[in-house]
Amino acid sequence: MTQAPHVTPKALDPQVLRRETDQTALRFKTTADLKDITGLIGQDRAVDAIRLAASIPHRDFNVFVVGPAGTGRHRAVDRLLRTEAEKRAVPCDWAYVNNFDAPHKPHALRLPPGTADRLKSAMEELVDDLTIEISAAFESEDYQTKRRAIEQEFGQRHEDSFADFYEAAKKQNVAVLHTPMGFTLVALLNGEIIKPEAYEALGDTERDAIDAKVEALQQQLAEILQSIPGEEKEHRARVEKLHADMAEQIVSTQINQVKKQFADVDPIQTYIAAVRQDMAMNAELFLQARHGGDNNTFPGAIVKYHSLPLFRRYAVNVMVSHNGPRKSGAPLEKEILPTLGNLTGRVEHESEMGTLQTDFTLIKPGALHRANGGYLVLDARRVLTEPLAWEALKRCLDNKVIAIASMSEFLGLGMTKSLEPDPIPLDVRIILIGDRMLYLLLGLYDPDFGRLFKLQADFEDDVPRTSRNLQLFARVIATAARHDDVRPLTAPGVARLLDQAVRLADDSTRFSLNLGALTDIMREADFYAGAAKRSEITRDDIEHAVTQAERRASRIRDRSHEMIKRDTILIDTSGAAVGQINGLSVLDIGTFRFGQPTRISARVRVGAGKVVDIEREVELGGPLHSKGVLILSGYLAAKYALEAPMSLHASIVFEQSYGGVDGDSASSAELYALLSALSGVPIQQRFAVTGSVNQAGQVQAIGGVNEKIEGFFDICKARRLTGHQGVLIPASNVEHLMLRADVVEAARKGSFQIIPIKTIDQGIEVLTGLAAGQRDKTGQFPEGSVNARVEAKMRSFAEMRKRFGRIAPEGEAQ
Repeated sequence: MTQAPHVTPKALDPQVLRRETDQTALRFKTTADLKDITGLIGQDRAVDAIRLAASIPHRDFNVFVVGPAGTGRHRAVDRLLRTEAEKRAVPCDWAYVNNFDAPHKPHALRLPPGTADRLKSAMEELVDDLTIEISAAFESEDYQTKRRAIEQEFGQRHEDSFADFYEAAKKQNVAVLHTPMGFTLVALLNGEIIKPEAYEALGDTERDAIDAKVEALQQQLAEILQSIPGEEKEHRARVEKLHADMAEQIVSTQINQVKKQFADVDPIQTYIAAVRQDMAMNAELFLQARHGGDNNTFPGAIVKYHSLPLFRRYAVNVMVSHNGPRKSGAPLEKEILPTLGNLTGRVEHESEMGTLQTDFTLIKPGALHRANGGYLVLDARRVLTEPLAWEALKRCLDNKVIAIASMSEFLGLGMTKSLEPDPIPLDVRIILIGDRMLYLLLGLYDPDFGRLFKLQADFEDDVPRTSRNLQLFARVIATAARHDDVRPLTAPGVARLLDQAVRLADDSTRFSLNLGALTDIMREADFYAGAAKRSEITRDDIEHAVTQAERRASRIRDRSHEMIKRDTILIDTSGAAVGQINGLSVLDIGTFRFGQPTRISARVRVGAGKVVDIEREVELGGPLHSKGVLILSGYLAAKYALEAPMSLHASIVFEQSYGGVDGDSASSAELYALLSALSGVPIQQRFAVTGSVNQAGQVQAIGGVNEKIEGFFDICKARRLTGHQGVLIPASNVEHLMLRADVVEAARKGSFQIIPIKTIDQGIEVLTGLAAGQRDKTGQFPEGSVNARVEAKMRSFAEMRKRFGRIAPEGEAQ
């Protein structure tokens, strides 16, 4: 039988391995020649969503900004919202004031912009002025005269009552004696007090007359004494009325001035009326403050009486004030620590005599108060990780009010009496910034999320590598250079930075929009340019920055590769072996990733058609890796020995792998190892393989192709490049290549090759040097081909299973 022609895919041309930016296409000498760019490139979809969220008046059109870090999400949100905020009116001020009827329920005042601070200052001046004026009024001669008149009137009334009584008693020969026990009445005889023996010597008629007189006078005295409390009460009332009248007069005069300042603000008029009544009733507070306030001041110093604790009842606790030079514009707030208290506000407490006390002046505003009427930007992950912050935010958005509650009250665990401040109406647009995973999880597990956050601003990871985007990206770099105050970049330097943007995109046809990573490189390159005393950042500076960043992060990679070079980890780069192949994986260490060759081995024997994934059996294999192994079973069952049951028992393992394995990028390498084990044809170890496979035998694209190639190249280079070594990659990954310059140079010299593979048959031909073989019209593979040998082995397993089926091990099908 004629063998199918041996076809070997060609190695890629070096020009395909690294498509560098043509610096002549940039059309400038340095970035100093370029104008700033105000917007972002390639983010029209996300920008439109943010603008809609900022402009639409309807509620619940909050927006979740998603995308990878470094794409300029925060900067774009800040710029767009600031522009929209400037078009809106300044929102109202808010302040808490005392509720004189129920102090634990302070009132919230909604005030015109800039009014809250004015009201606070006016009330402080009012308290200071009243303290001085009321004290002066009560020390005045007019007050003293009126007070003396009242005292004299009631004093004279008491004296007249007792004088009349004394005169009546004297006329009846009865004396009034003052004793420690009170008043005592005794009879007189000849102007002298009757002694007991004299009294006993009197006749009954005389004694009865004396007793009757004394008893009548005692009754009269009792009536006089009983009238004294009423008179004292009347006295106090007269004094209090005097105080109230004087205080009312002074308070009215001063408060009328305050009322005139805020004549057009109804909430203040209502509040001032309550203040007026309370001040008139509590004039003694001002006298106490005046007496105690002067004791602790320097001579001539102005005493701020309003700061005394007893005047907190008249304070104005400003929650939000839009006072200042800004005449228009809504607030734009960012809360970097979105705890429950920082979001919705909190009620603080003070320790006093061993107990915690609070009042309305200790209410502190949160980010929602400051952003009310405008925009609030929050980091989604931080909100979700702060206890109860997410639930409190949703509750405020649902109810359209800001209700201040402590964590214990929120959970229903409050055991002590606290304040119940009026809730403040909420009108705010929330902008959450997070990654795509958080967005998907919230949409999946939180039923309120989609209702409250109706908009998604999805930032692109990259943009097409077009000539227009090339020029725009150069302007982005120029703008970033001026913003970060670094030296201008030369055109070659920009070209090298753009090449790095391509590398970060993992696609030679696109630029990565990870501007954060690019500006980090640019700033480090600026340092090297300064050290070399250059006025511009050159290509060499950018290259040095990239190299040094890789060097700083590559300790684990270097140690891993060192272990391979010392044969601690077994990786062959020459020779051939049956059922053994070099697979490639990518390890992520923070922001650095590198390729790592791994030996994959396969062993086969007769069995019940099972391909054992040893990684999965020991729970080291992830679901994607397990899926790739199961695909191998489907490929083998559908391609070989179709007339016989699959009677294979195979095991596949990543040798010397002691951690988790996931992903299906090694499934093609695992299949090659299986085909080699079944056919007995050795695989050339000078090759490494990456790529996933489907059940039809097509090799599919994978991620991290550049790092995987470079990982195997570094091992081959350390052992000496022979000119025959290389890496097999999926043909669909060719457009993703942006390899290091030294790898491209080795390919140009013919000492290393990268071979694109479309099918498993192509790959096995390259790896074994034998034709894979295609079925002819009779359905047979060419004799001697790899596929023919695999099929023969599969048939022999089926025959062996048939012969020994009756004594098959327990657990296998008979």
